[in-house]
Amino acid sequence: MTTTRSGPRTVPYFSQYQSPHLVQEIAAGAKSAADDPRWARSGATSLEEYAFWAPRACGVACLRMALGFWRQGPPPAAMPLVRELLDAGAYVLNEAGTATVGGLIYQPFADYATTRWGLGARVDTDLAKDVIRKEIGNGALAVLSVHKSIRILDPAPPTRGGHLVLAVDADERTVTVHNPSGLPKVSQIHRVEWAAFYRFYAGRGVVLTPH
Repeated sequence: MTTTRSGPRTVPYFSQYQSPHLVQEIAAGAKSAADDPRWARSGATSLEEYAFWAPRACGVACLRMALGFWRQGPPPAAMPLVRELLDAGAYVLNEAGTATVGGLIYQPFADYATTRWGLGARVDTDLAKDVIRKEIGNGALAVLSVHKSIRILDPAPPTRGGHLVLAVDADERTVTVHNPSGLPKVSQIHRVEWAAFYRFYAGRGVVLTPH
């Protein structure tokens, strides 16, 4: 676990993979989540369960970071949170129950964060830079939808959104995000200029507060 200072407190970093040092190889296709030797630390009951969920668990990693920031002690492991989010309707499996799953559904996620963990959680589908700066300045964290290629600052991402990062700090020029699938020593904790960030950012997310 690594950390970033946000005001007087420290925001922990958690990857969506149990072995963050493998992310570069996973992103390049040289390895998959099934090659992660630490998979059992996720709380998964099998390697297959871990391999299915780890690539989809960016929102869970963001929640774990927020819980680690505001609550005493380490946050729960990833897979117990996945199971609770399934029960809450924040993830919906297809009819087969296995092959595919849609992305995190914001409102059920926000409701779950409030009822289960006592956090404030507000869905915003028009979450502009100035609002993000104001919210973070007031002590919030923001789960934001970006394209996954933000980890390499792709000059021409194919689309915006589809992956979640946690914004932990912001000023007039830059935003600092904890990227659950960021590259080691490059973009796991990533300070990005707003002009670049907007190439990837879908303009929506969930603002989290401690209560």
